[in-house]
Amino acid sequence: MSISQTVRDFITLAIQSGGWMEMDRIYLENRVIALIGEDSLETSELRPVTASSVELADQLLDQAQKNGLITEMQAERDILEGQLMDLMTPPPSVVNAYFAQYYSKDPVQATDYFFKLSKDNDYIKTRDIARNIIFPAETAYGTLEITINLSKPEKDPKQIAAERTAVKVDYPKCMLCMENEGYKGRMNYPARTNHRIIRMNLDGESWGMQYSPYAYYNEHCIVLSEEHRPMKITRDSFQRLLKITEVLPHYFVGSNADLPIVGGSILSHDHYQGGRHTFPMAVAEMERTFELQDFPMIKAGIVKWPLSVIRLQSKNANELVDAATMILEKWKNYSDEAVQVVAVTEDDTLHHTITPIARRNGELFELDLVLRDNNVSEEFPDGIFHPHPDVQHIKKENIGLIEVMGLAVLPPRLATELKEVENYLLDEKNEIADYHVEWADQLKTTETITAENVTEVVQKAVGAVFARVLEDAGVFKRDVEGQEAFTRFITTL
Repeated sequence: MSISQTVRDFITLAIQSGGWMEMDRIYLENRVIALIGEDSLETSELRPVTASSVELADQLLDQAQKNGLITEMQAERDILEGQLMDLMTPPPSVVNAYFAQYYSKDPVQATDYFFKLSKDNDYIKTRDIARNIIFPAETAYGTLEITINLSKPEKDPKQIAAERTAVKVDYPKCMLCMENEGYKGRMNYPARTNHRIIRMNLDGESWGMQYSPYAYYNEHCIVLSEEHRPMKITRDSFQRLLKITEVLPHYFVGSNADLPIVGGSILSHDHYQGGRHTFPMAVAEMERTFELQDFPMIKAGIVKWPLSVIRLQSKNANELVDAATMILEKWKNYSDEAVQVVAVTEDDTLHHTITPIARRNGELFELDLVLRDNNVSEEFPDGIFHPHPDVQHIKKENIGLIEVMGLAVLPPRLATELKEVENYLLDEKNEIADYHVEWADQLKTTETITAENVTEVVQKAVGAVFARVLEDAGVFKRDVEGQEAFTRFITTL
């Protein structure tokens, strides 16, 4: 197929995306040839297009590289791809108008539209996400979800060098600022030309909703404040989370904790994460219930989960906000040194917060409050309630919102490392990492391992480690002493 035919087909899809009309075709085709370094177009056929926009963009990028406009460096390709895919994406005002039009019929139709648009224009990196290794893990807490994250492409040495010499620019202030919408990108900052944000009004404040480019689960979205301000778990957080479940009742939404060690990777910008996915924690049952004296209409209980989770249910969202705020304030000042739970240290540093998750459960609003503590000790300098050293060969990063709910996001190094563990278990030639040897030796003594089942054995073992990781993050342990301590805290409520 000629490059002119590729350009024509690409623009046919751009017009179909809803941002342009047939009258715009010549203008758009000229925009594309300028971007890829062509001087003219040959006669080509106007026809039904069967290739995807992503496939056509690949051909256009290859032509741009042949023409010397870009090199093979991934950052250069990404920047140009964003500019091409911007033509595949209606302007923000039009995207928001379409979203509102669909929303007036059904919120599901609105998110379906925006999600499809974000995949079609390659803002959501579906091909990269497909590289992730995903498998289930049966545990005492139900079926956990394991992901080895391979979606973000590794940078080549040339790009790393280019990033080091790139001029430092404080714009946008972070990856979540609204100024990312339409931003060209640079060597040390991702391209966002094809990025769009749905505007939301949450109790008089301006917020936005976008999808995550490297989604960890179905329709992984981010709800972000227009103002660049630090994350903080307060009464307003609970109110906003429940409001979002009113606006998008088919989505859950939650927040990372707002303290280091137990918080997420971006604490500098107030935001939440949500999506259309049922996490293992959502189907975990309350193993015992209790009454909140000041809130007799709320059903409250402790969830059967490795972390310490209080679940609240009510038809009244405002009542849930009041109850959650009371629990947060109690927890921020609660200590039980018998189980190493300390709210405030001598330097007046606060150590307690909550990871909250909101969802709809039929007619009920449901709020899960995960108790978090970021204290450290001589024995556990990375965090008392953080993955302990014996499991850090699998997971040593922070346990954020997604992991809290039962989905492990494991580092890409494990893709090759676990293959070497399999070779070691089969007594074949291997390059097993030293920090996996003790774990692998334990598997050798406890499992019958064959060439046919070795992958299953390793994956099952990884799931067991992740369950332990979550237990480490639980402030009230699952043993008798820990549950008695949990009861002591519940009594204060």
